[in-house]
Amino acid sequence: MASSGVRNGVGPRMSAKPDRQGAGATPKTAAGKHRVSSAGGAGAYRRTSSGPLPAAAGGRAASDGVSSRVRVAVRLRPRNAEELAADADFGDCVELQPELKRLRLRKNNWESETYEFDEVLTDFSSQKRVYEVVAKPVVESVMEGYNGTVMAYGQTGTGKTFTLGRLGEEDTAARGIMVRAMEDILADITPGTDSVSVSYLQLYMEMIQDLLDPVNDNIAIVEDPRTGDVSLPGATVVEVRDQKSFVDLLRVGEAHRVAANTKLNTESSRSHAILMVNVRRSVKGRTEMDVSISGENGLSSSLVGSLRPPIVRKSKLVVVDLAGSERIDKSGSEGHTLEEAKSINLSLSALGKCINALAESSPHVPVRDSKLTRLLKDSFGGTARTSLVVTIGPSPRHRGETTSTIMFGQRAMKVENMVKLKEEFDYKSLCRKLDIELDKLIAENERQRKHFDDEVERIRAEAQCRIAEAERECKITLENEKMKYHEEYLDSIRILEEKWKVHQQSPKKQNKEAESTSNDTGEVHNLLQNEKMLRQSAEDEASDLKNQISHWKKLEATATAEIIKLQKMLDAEASQKEKLEEEIGVLRSQLLQMSMEADETRSLDKGDGPGKIFPGLDSLVSQTRGSQPREQDNGQKQPIAKLFEQVGLQKILSLLESEEPDVRVHAVKVVANLAAEEANQEKIVEAGGLTSLLMLLRSSEDETIRRVAAGAIANLAMNETNQDLIMAQGGVTLLSMTASDAEDPQTLRMVAGAIANLCGNDKLQTRLRVEGGIKALLGMVRCGHPDVLAQVARGIANFAKCESRAATQGNKMGKSLLIDDGALPWIVKNANNEAAPIRRHIELALCHLAQHEVNSKDIINEGALWELVRISRDCSREDIRNLAYRTLTSSPTLEAEMRRLGIKM
Repeated sequence: MASSGVRNGVGPRMSAKPDRQGAGATPKTAAGKHRVSSAGGAGAYRRTSSGPLPAAAGGRAASDGVSSRVRVAVRLRPRNAEELAADADFGDCVELQPELKRLRLRKNNWESETYEFDEVLTDFSSQKRVYEVVAKPVVESVMEGYNGTVMAYGQTGTGKTFTLGRLGEEDTAARGIMVRAMEDILADITPGTDSVSVSYLQLYMEMIQDLLDPVNDNIAIVEDPRTGDVSLPGATVVEVRDQKSFVDLLRVGEAHRVAANTKLNTESSRSHAILMVNVRRSVKGRTEMDVSISGENGLSSSLVGSLRPPIVRKSKLVVVDLAGSERIDKSGSEGHTLEEAKSINLSLSALGKCINALAESSPHVPVRDSKLTRLLKDSFGGTARTSLVVTIGPSPRHRGETTSTIMFGQRAMKVENMVKLKEEFDYKSLCRKLDIELDKLIAENERQRKHFDDEVERIRAEAQCRIAEAERECKITLENEKMKYHEEYLDSIRILEEKWKVHQQSPKKQNKEAESTSNDTGEVHNLLQNEKMLRQSAEDEASDLKNQISHWKKLEATATAEIIKLQKMLDAEASQKEKLEEEIGVLRSQLLQMSMEADETRSLDKGDGPGKIFPGLDSLVSQTRGSQPREQDNGQKQPIAKLFEQVGLQKILSLLESEEPDVRVHAVKVVANLAAEEANQEKIVEAGGLTSLLMLLRSSEDETIRRVAAGAIANLAMNETNQDLIMAQGGVTLLSMTASDAEDPQTLRMVAGAIANLCGNDKLQTRLRVEGGIKALLGMVRCGHPDVLAQVARGIANFAKCESRAATQGNKMGKSLLIDDGALPWIVKNANNEAAPIRRHIELALCHLAQHEVNSKDIINEGALWELVRISRDCSREDIRNLAYRTLTSSPTLEAEMRRLGIKM
């Protein structure tokens, strides 16, 4: 009987010998087929299609696309040990002619058919050779901006997973196409401006499951109603920066991929694996224009910026490892493995029908018959450059499957794709660039204005100093001259008085001295004349000083006029600045409008997600737009990310304390939307957003505010660092109080979600119980709403899983805290709940509780043993069934009780 299992990442062994054909061989440009009959000799050669192929990594495609045929290569697997023994007396059913790119298929000993492919790879072809001729041209096209697809198709056990997904950890020469393609991509990108992200999925039983997040097991396909492009917005997207992290992601994905042991392959893939590599590259070398704005005073300031937004190329590489087609009588599939085989064959059949319709140019292509054909809609008949490798085996026992594979490849070679360059404008980058240029201009203007003000102050201070110095010197000079003339006048009077006294004392000499007196009188007269002249000179000098003072005052008036003139120039510069800011505002509004249109287009691809703006945000958005022109579409709202950039986180957080209830409601909704993005969570916590949300939870009586605040805290609680901060600030106590007061199911769902996230932290188990977290979870069961019960069940499952892990590591010895708090009766009651999410979490919680032997008696007393037996037999999830089975068979107490009750596993 075939047994299902989990892939360990190792594919079928194939030869790694060098290819006999040169690596530089040019692939043929046409596909064909001819028939050879041994009875009639060489038959006529007949071509089924012809025409030149475009270069694999050619230049940029025109706007309407360039036709490119699907390139198909065939690879032969060497004989394995079983075939060497069983088919020792028989020759291979195929004969390769790699130099002619032909393959001859022997139908019997007398008749054979020859087929022509783009490349024929022998059983000695190396992995490097396969990558260079099959995938490297597609990878080069992806780096040029085109979408590309590499796919492997063939019978189970022929080496598809070996060709595509081999990790090559033991032998680097055995690396598959996935690893080699990522090496070339990472070597060609620029880390600063380019980015690479990957998603790894599997299509299992017509359900798209995330191999990087196994809990995400039913991802929806979203189709653009205008372009018809399909996307998977619910898939995990991881940014890749180095080869090691990418290999680790592949290893994680391969560990979760479903595989089974069949007669044809010990590790047969039971699902289609799909690796999506998204490449975002900036296009350099575009011309830019200069914008010059002149002021009224003749001065000009230049704003150097690009009116043409930067161009980015967003391309996608899809690597598809299809599950092998098989015949039930040969593979020996039965039971669940049989159902898996039916699902695989149905999806491959749907793919074959689409290939036939495209090859025959049918007006209807049934792409909606399977999720596989919907995912590959762009690869066949779409805009991607596609390369297909079909793998075959040499055994004549599988001639029918080999023929079917070859015919599939022949039909695929007739499919034409219209490859298109994936370019778009990067409006956000242009906005950031213009903001930087505006900040530079404002800083330069402020610097010049400050320099001008400093210069005016310096001139004014210098003029005042000069005037004060001139006045002081003039005053000193006048005082000195006055004192000098006064002293000379007193000396002259004193001399005259002395002479007068002598004249009075000597009358006898009066006559003799009359002449002398007359001479003295003349001398006095001369002295008086000299004094008058000196006084006149002093007055003239004083007048000169007054003239100098008047001159300095005129200079001061001139300086004042110059200051007034400079002030007018400053006003003109301010006016010019205002005009400049107005023009930049107009440019920014136009760019914002174009950015919003681009965001609207992208939002149609993604649908309404958790990051959608709340309906009541119009008032807050209008504050950020200011004087910008309104959008023509009345219903268009600005994205939360743009609101975050325009308003700023501090302004949004400050609105949480507003006195107006509507403002607080809108603000907390914006914070909740921002908290949903992991990139914003650290900024919110650093800015005090977590504290503000807890304060709202403590003080607000508005049910809407408490509900949205609890949702934001639940988003922040997904980060382990934030979980410690929430516990440190009493967050669990506040959430417990909210849970006891609230009656609204949505509020209780948010609170339960926050506590459930905290329950997943191993270090917080005891504190959660002490602060009432478990009691609060169980108390919310009173609501009875399915969404609330699902979150409660998830929290209990997380708590039980952490306890089980701690017990396994030896860190916990006693009975489960959940059992102590009375959670077990509710778990048993809801173990078979009709709602699948509730039932799945409860089943996991019950399995984890039963893994710890000390809980076994309570499990038996509460009747949980019967539920464990039911889970091990009837659970729809295979992993949970296996977990329940291992738990029952590994517990001595539970085994003894089952023997006593006569229960057989």
